[in-house]
Amino acid sequence: MQKIAVFVDVQNIYYTTRDTYQRQFNYRLLWQELMSQGDIILANAYAIQRSDDQQHKFQKALKHIGFEVKLKPFIQRSDGSAKGDWDVGITIDIMAAAADENVDTIVLLSGDGDFDMLLSHIKAEYGVKTTVYGVPNLTANSLINAADEYHKIEQSLLL
Repeated sequence: MQKIAVFVDVQNIYYTTRDTYQRQFNYRLLWQELMSQGDIILANAYAIQRSDDQQHKFQKALKHIGFEVKLKPFIQRSDGSAKGDWDVGITIDIMAAAADENVDTIVLLSGDGDFDMLLSHIKAEYGVKTTVYGVPNLTANSLINAADEYHKIEQSLLL
C-alpha cells in the first residue's frame, strides 16, 4: 500500500474552482479517491484565518474528513491590499514529509507554479512520487511538468 501525504493550498483551490466553475471543491470525494490508492498518513490543509462562521464550518468539515488545518492570520495592509501566503510553510512541510521514509507519494493541491522546483527537488532527492491536483488553465505548466501525475480538477471533483 502506498503511503500518501496530502498538502492543500486552500486559498488557491478555493479561488480557482470558484472562478472557473462557480462551485466548491469536494474534499470528501478527494479523500475517498486517495484512500483507494493507499494510506493517507498525513493530510494538511493550509488556510487563512478569518473570523466568520462560514470559515469555521469549512475548517471543522476539513478536520472531520481527516485534515489537520493550519491557519495563518489574514493581514490587511494600509494600502488596502491583503496578504495571506502559505508557500513557505507548505514547502517546509512537504520537504519534511518527503524526507520521511514512510512517505511514498506527495499529493499537492495547488496550481501555483512556485512549487515546481520543490516537486523536482523532492523527486530527485528522496525518490517520492509527486501528484498535483489543479484547475486546468489555472495550473502553471511548470508545476504540471514537474509532477509525476497531474489530475485536473473538473466537475467530477466539485460540490
